Amino acid sequence: MRFASLGSGSQGNALVLEVGTTRLLLDCGFGVSETATRLARLGLEPDDLDAVVVTHEHDDHIGGVARLARKHDLPVYLTHGTLTALDGERSAIAEITVIDSHTAFAIGDIEVWPYPVPHDAREPAQFVFGDGASRLGVLTDAGSSTPHIEAILSGLDALVLECNHDLDLLMSGGYPPSLKRRIASRFGHLDNRTAAQLLVSIDCSRLQHLIAAHLSRQNNTPELARAAVAQALNCTPEWIGVASQDEGFGWREI
Repeated sequence: MRFASLGSGSQGNALVLEVGTTRLLLDCGFGVSETATRLARLGLEPDDLDAVVVTHEHDDHIGGVARLARKHDLPVYLTHGTLTALDGERSAIAEITVIDSHTAFAIGDIEVWPYPVPHDAREPAQFVFGDGASRLGVLTDAGSSTPHIEAILSGLDALVLECNHDLDLLMSGGYPPSLKRRIASRFGHLDNRTAAQLLVSIDCSRLQHLIAAHLSRQNNTPELARAAVAQALNCTPEWIGVASQDEGFGWREI
């Protein structure tokens, strides 16, 4: 199994996963041409993809999904709540599979375990992916943790984990108070300290990769995110990867 990010942040998110001959894209918050450009950096083309899996309807995650699916005839997997948010765009997608956020399924060689998360969307889900031997977890949009999240993220081989903001930077910054409250709420985004606390609560003994993702450009820095989660894992900050908005990160093997 290997995985890589096309970019991560409020201006667009997409992660590609490959197991055997199956490749899927998790979210697509970029336009069709930009997605193709970013895939090319990884040695891929859109026609190499087998499906798109969607976490929720916010534009930085779903903005490019319908156009990409239509142009390259890709099936799309998403929850019913996310589907209802697509409105007129759903007619552009030839094949839609509605998933239950508590029910596992498979796409080719890839096993998929969705799980619900607290976020301000209609029916958001995040995912764990497996190949029968190893598992990759993704948690990029959640305002808080839950016992179910901690159970499903325990014992992973790799984890892409939201470290959206440093709470002190957010509260002292220039965002309007209402936006600060939304981001910091239990249905907003994980801050560095909460992400670190989640890591303390789960079994990390198998982790080969930990990637800090969805960092705010205004309210966080890679150094702050790395320091927080490195302390939780008792490792050096340099071991922690960071998914950037412009570059994402390159292929990681599990």
